[in-house]
Amino acid sequence: MKLNSLTSIYLFVSWIILCPQSFAQSPVAGQITYEGIRKFDPSGMRVVIGGEEVKPGDPNFPAELPDARAFSLNVLFNDQYLKEEGGQQSTGLRTMVSRPFPGGPGGPPPRNPGRPFDEQTYIDLSRQYVITLLTIGKDKEARTYRAEVAIPRRNDWHLTDQTKRVAGYTCRKATITYRNETYTAWITDELPFTYSPIRELTPNAGVILLVEGSREQFRATKVSPASGSANEVQPPAQAELISIQKLNDLREKAIADFQQQLMMDRRN
Repeated sequence: MKLNSLTSIYLFVSWIILCPQSFAQSPVAGQITYEGIRKFDPSGMRVVIGGEEVKPGDPNFPAELPDARAFSLNVLFNDQYLKEEGGQQSTGLRTMVSRPFPGGPGGPPPRNPGRPFDEQTYIDLSRQYVITLLTIGKDKEARTYRAEVAIPRRNDWHLTDQTKRVAGYTCRKATITYRNETYTAWITDELPFTYSPIRELTPNAGVILLVEGSREQFRATKVSPASGSANEVQPPAQAELISIQKLNDLREKAIADFQQQLMMDRRN
């Protein structure tokens, strides 16, 4: 009897060692931390100085602008939803306020103009839809809009047998052509959902923990269990449902109104 008990314990411990992904390696709720870098053409940026847009060739255009930006992307998830925080997903706000107003020594201190809107991005994991929440205005005047769009799928991935570990998870190497070049991705099936930090490169199954092209890269550095409430990941229900095109139009209008207000404040 004692021998059978010892054998059972040995087999159970051996199974834990051989199958670690069955335990803490696959949290139902948690967070993925990505470190990203993206190169860009500085001449394509909208540079605002004192509320007025300046373009390349203008004497006031900054002489030196960085051609790459590093950033972090935190991905919170549970068994139903995923929420992105930070990162450089396209929001339409590519304006850089390079100099505050009013300028010059002796002038009053510059004020922080804030942001023209607040935007949050969620993913419905079962439907594979991106949910964008856009809040314009503040306090009692604030209005929140919601748009949903299906995540695109690519069926031309070239999946290889090469593997490596990223952030503690075993991943398989895959390649795909995107934006006229070859992107390399490392995909794991040890997490219970499907996700890519580059929306257009979402696989049919699995989570991309590392993806890179010549001008951008996302690398997962840590996957940890959830520390907060599951409600943090679920999008709020109180929002006006609109089309993605209308949401984009509202975002652009908010940016234009914001820039106009900066110019008016400068004149005053």
